[in-house]
Amino acid sequence: MFSGKHYVAGEWIDGPDVFQADNPSTGDKLPTKFQHGTVEIVDQAVVAAQACAEEFASMLPAKRAEFLRAIADEIDARGDEITEIGTLESALPAARLTGERGRTVGQLRFFADWIEEGSWFEARIETAQPDRQPLPKPDIRVMNKALGPVGVFGASNFPLAFSTAGGDTASALAAGCPVVFKGHAAHPGTSEVVAKAIEAAVAKTGMPKGVFSLIHGGTRKVGQALVAHPMIKAVGFTGSTGGGRALFDIAVSRPEPIPFYGELGSNNPVFLLPKAMGEKAADIAKGWVASLTMGVGQFCTNPGLLIALKGADLDTFVDTAASELGQVGGTAMLTDRVSSAYHEVTDAMTKHGKVTCALKRRDSDGKFEGSPAIFRTTAADWKANPELAEEMFGPAGIIVECDSVEDMIALSTTLIGQLTATIHMVDGDADLANALRPALEKCAGRILINGWPTGVEVCHSMVHGGPYPASTDSRSTSVGSLAIKRFVRPVSYQAFPDALLPAPIKDANPLNIPRLVNGKWQMPG
Repeated sequence: MFSGKHYVAGEWIDGPDVFQADNPSTGDKLPTKFQHGTVEIVDQAVVAAQACAEEFASMLPAKRAEFLRAIADEIDARGDEITEIGTLESALPAARLTGERGRTVGQLRFFADWIEEGSWFEARIETAQPDRQPLPKPDIRVMNKALGPVGVFGASNFPLAFSTAGGDTASALAAGCPVVFKGHAAHPGTSEVVAKAIEAAVAKTGMPKGVFSLIHGGTRKVGQALVAHPMIKAVGFTGSTGGGRALFDIAVSRPEPIPFYGELGSNNPVFLLPKAMGEKAADIAKGWVASLTMGVGQFCTNPGLLIALKGADLDTFVDTAASELGQVGGTAMLTDRVSSAYHEVTDAMTKHGKVTCALKRRDSDGKFEGSPAIFRTTAADWKANPELAEEMFGPAGIIVECDSVEDMIALSTTLIGQLTATIHMVDGDADLANALRPALEKCAGRILINGWPTGVEVCHSMVHGGPYPASTDSRSTSVGSLAIKRFVRPVSYQAFPDALLPAPIKDANPLNIPRLVNGKWQMPG
């Protein structure tokens, strides 16, 4: 069923050693042996990507859009196969994987539409003014150009949407950048099936073979070699703060530093405002439980930190949440490593002298399992013990009790970078919500009112990123159409004859795209 090989520039090749993925539901090894990556294989893939980079970047958007849509079609055609291996490798339910596949193909088609629309070029034209005094003004035009080959790392918690043909790959290909993808060792079979879909799309649309390569797991040297390779011009990464920071340091320490777009840790604070808690504390608690346990808490947007005023309403919230979560047993997590890390951090929290355990994780959790836990602490102890802000990647949350709304506002100003921040409120809480907003704007990429952050919409207005350590570049997003900006750079063309200009900035506007001409937008049509 699987070759277990790497896919490099149109060929399936062997590595020097093999590994097997786990079945988290049983703890057993899955039968297929997959090849380990090597530094030499990384070089082979990157050289092939560089060889076709200019050809791919110069294609008309419609041609690359055809390729993206073909990838989506080929993934859909393999839907049952993807779900079958995906459930075995991740322990995620079939319904979750089906939904994630829908998101994956949806964002490929989303980017296909976006690059055809053309706004992403950010084409700007300033025509010449030869009679201007005291000096003539030359004709100057600018547009976005692809950076070149991009390295992408697969994420453990999303075997499809943040993996082989996930958001980083989709946005890089849309921008015109060939992709060298390092697969995650937790789901190599899923990665291979999706790589075969991309292989079929390459053949169907006549793409150069070096436009995509898949390199399976391996030692840390494989990932380090990918980031350090002089032909790689940017990197997309989703994973742990420690691993991401190590790769980021390589990226910025190269002789030619490159952008490293890492999505790292976040505990996604939720502020429970007093009037809302007085009206519906139990209902809010039930909503939190549903969000906290979604996917066994293995979402980067999991709401693991709650801030509220101490008192009877918060006690009601905690009692309701503990009752609901107490009925949830140990559930298989993605990998042994994820489960072990979750056990370690929740055990440390249970033993912490400044923390009260409102619901203890079950001692009977198995090797791959994680059950819910709730902890409570005071605002003063939270501030004095920075280790309490450590991300608990799983179905656990810590509640910080404030003595007053002033304490709540003060605490908001101390938060480190986050992917999201949420406020639960009613009309009577509007003044407090407005007082919190400036601090949340500084620390988070997305702010929500009366919702839960799990679930990230793929759209033009989405920001999935935030100040460090949520991400390594708070100016960017890994989800939505703005993600394409990570893999392009502006290039100005001065005094070029029209025949030599790229299509997006030719006089006739042959792509029929929006352009800023002499300071005024000209729309197509």
